[in-house]
Amino acid sequence: MPSIDVLPSPGPQDVEAAAARLKGRALVTPLLEFPLVSERLGFRLLVKAETLQITGSFKFRGASNCLLAAREADPNLKAVVAFSSGNHAQGVAAAARMLGMKATIVMPADAPLIKVANTKALGAEVVPYDRRGEDREAIARAIAARDGGRIVPPFDDPHVIAGQGTVGREICEQSAALGLTPDVVMAPCSGGGLIAGIALAVRDRLPQAAVYAAEPADFDDLRRSLAAGRRLKNEGNASSICDALLSPQPGQITFPIHQRLLAGAFAVSDEQVLDAMNLALRHLKLVVEPGGAAALAAAFAERRNFAGKNVVVVCSGGNADPDMIKRAADRDDPLQ
Repeated sequence: MPSIDVLPSPGPQDVEAAAARLKGRALVTPLLEFPLVSERLGFRLLVKAETLQITGSFKFRGASNCLLAAREADPNLKAVVAFSSGNHAQGVAAAARMLGMKATIVMPADAPLIKVANTKALGAEVVPYDRRGEDREAIARAIAARDGGRIVPPFDDPHVIAGQGTVGREICEQSAALGLTPDVVMAPCSGGGLIAGIALAVRDRLPQAAVYAAEPADFDDLRRSLAAGRRLKNEGNASSICDALLSPQPGQITFPIHQRLLAGAFAVSDEQVLDAMNLALRHLKLVVEPGGAAALAAAFAERRNFAGKNVVVVCSGGNADPDMIKRAADRDDPLQ
């Protein structure tokens, strides 16, 4: 596998190739409308429900496209390795199972139990690590060298980015079928593979659309990096309930795409995320995990700036522990 700094940046044509590979494998998730909610928010809300994707998040798209492309390049590939807090783990495990490959996943010891259990249930071996004291990438490299496996990065890989970009491709096609043009498209962001892929697809077809990322308030490395014009890291020992959005900095491949195509990034607090989860449960009838609700939280927080616009929000994952769902459900209705 080539060093990551020489991997090519993907383009819209790579998203199209990914869509062809994923046809009949990944689900085409619905783009849902909620007229009563839109009326109360002051803008037309459409939700891309990746919570309903295989394994409960968008990650199956990028993992599957990466492994399918790797198998095309090397028909004898038998093993894959990934490092993830949970959703990418499940996506890689499911994709590897689909292709008959051995999957080993390096996961933080404090990952949500539901994500660990689901990853194991898909047949993957889980190797725990201390996210504050150990290097997950070094652990993954050692396992890949031992097994002759292909590392599937969570975001900084052209095939992963292109696979996630099929979310944006579907948004364009589904909104056209509804007879509308999105003014704003927003998705959660950690290392930035999803929002980079979405931006590639959406801005190619709808160049006037504004594409935004949403991050946890203490992990807003993309927002700060865009302002600084260079990749910045998150510092300190902050924490967030958005376990899926804690990457320390934007990727080497993803960040130039962000710089070129994004309109900006928003940072949301844990309290705002919990309100968004509550809104999704009460009014959208969707179970959304904290990281998956970040864009909905940002859209709600910025609703005055989006007045009268068509706003597409990606709810990127639904793998929340029951205790977290209850914590969100017990809150007051944010629309009241």
